[in-house]
Amino acid sequence: MSHGDDDSFFDRERDKLSAEITAGFEELLSSSNVLNRKLEEVLGMTREYETIAALWSSFHELMRGQRAGDVSEDKGPGLPGTGGHTVSSKP
Repeated sequence: MSHGDDDSFFDRERDKLSAEITAGFEELLSSSNVLNRKLEEVLGMTREYETIAALWSSFHELMRGQRAGDVSEDKGPGLPGTGGHTVSSKP
């Protein structure tokens, strides 16, 4: 083998390894993009659950307040649809 054959073998091996490394990085990038999308989905669901939990908490507090007779004049007239709203019929 001559010196030129060694260079071509080296060049072929270098190109082969470079292609493997490039493919590995592309796979890593693809996998990290998938992971990022999944994490965003999970965080989005968490925010949705927090909103729903806050809504149910408000409903629970409202119902607990009505059961205890907590809807009174000192808290104001109340909200329509909650049972604490009173319509005045003054002439």
